[in-house]
Formats: sequence, structure tokens, C-alpha cells
Amino acid sequence: MPPPSAFDRELQALAAQLRKVEAEYTMYFSGRTPRPPNESRAALDRAFKRYDRTLIENAMARFQFSTLQARYSSFAELWDRGVRAREEGRGGPFHRPQTAAAAAPPAAADVLHAATFSDPVQEMDKLRDLYESLMQARRDDGHEAVPFHKFASLVREQVRTLQERHPGDEVWFRVTRHEGKVSLTARAVKPAADEDRDA
Repeated sequence: MPPPSAFDRELQALAAQLRKVEAEYTMYFSGRTPRPPNESRAALDRAFKRYDRTLIENAMARFQFSTLQARYSSFAELWDRGVRAREEGRGGPFHRPQTAAAAAPPAAADVLHAATFSDPVQEMDKLRDLYESLMQARRDDGHEAVPFHKFASLVREQVRTLQERHPGDEVWFRVTRHEGKVSLTARAVKPAADEDRDA
């Protein structure tokens, strides 16, 4: 296997920077830090814009950057929603209702990918990114990948079901790993700054 190129190493550094900001937002939404990581987010945003203006000749490198950029865009949308909801005193997409029986907070799930859909048929790029993230997590755990058409049918059915319950809402999907188990969850959320609801 050839050694990684300079650009490959830069992409790895960019991915690590994205994971760092994800972790900082997780700490903020869980109440462990008082403010969102605006400085880290701004630095990450500048990095993505810089690479976006760079001519990437290698097709594989372009694909890897595009995948990373799509993941960042999905998270950025959810982070902004969560911050607005928190500032307005609403639950938001990262809110976890407290129960009287909860003696201690559970360990936070590791969010691997997140995306919102209004109509998966018209959002195939986002659907493909969600699929690739879930299948990679399954492969990492030694499980076989499921065919894309079966996954797409499942997502379309969940979107249809949740939108029937909550007309006008979008559906937020999240790939998580919690205590070694990978899962895909869906919930209805109000578009833009409107309040979300659990599925």
C-alpha cells in the first residue's frame, strides 16, 4: 500500500478537526460546557472553505472531501438548530427529556452521522451519505452491509410514517454507536427554527 499523500494527511487532519468540534458540541448540549464552541466551529468552517476553493485532481480525494463536507453540513444544520432551540428555551434536536426515575445520566451515544429529510427521493446525495455512514459502522463491527435499495425503502417508509403523524415536519435520522451497538434512529422535527417533536 503506498504511503498517504500530503493531501490525504490534510484530509485526515480535517476529519480529526471535525470530530473535535463534534465532541465539543456534544459537551455543550449535554450541559458540560456553558457555551457552544464558536471559535473551533469558525476555524473548521474556514478550513472547509479553503479546501472547497482548492482544485482536487484526484477523484478519490474529491470523493473523500465531498463526503466529509456533506457530514459537516449535516451537523452544522443540526448544531444551529440545537443552539437556537436552547437559547429560546425549547427542547431542540439534541434534547433528552428527563424522567423522575433517572438516577444518573446515561452515557452519551457517539453520533456518527446525522441528516434531515423532507423527501428522500429528491435528496439522494444525503440518503447515500447516510447509507455509507451506517454501513461503514456496521462493517467496523463485523456485520454485513444491507443493499442500498432496502435501506432506501426503509428510510422512505419512516419519513412517510412520521410525516403522516406530524404533517409539515422534516425527519431527522441519526447514526449512533452506544455501548458498542450501532443504531439508526428517526424523529420528526419542525423545519427551520420551529420546535421539534419526538417520533
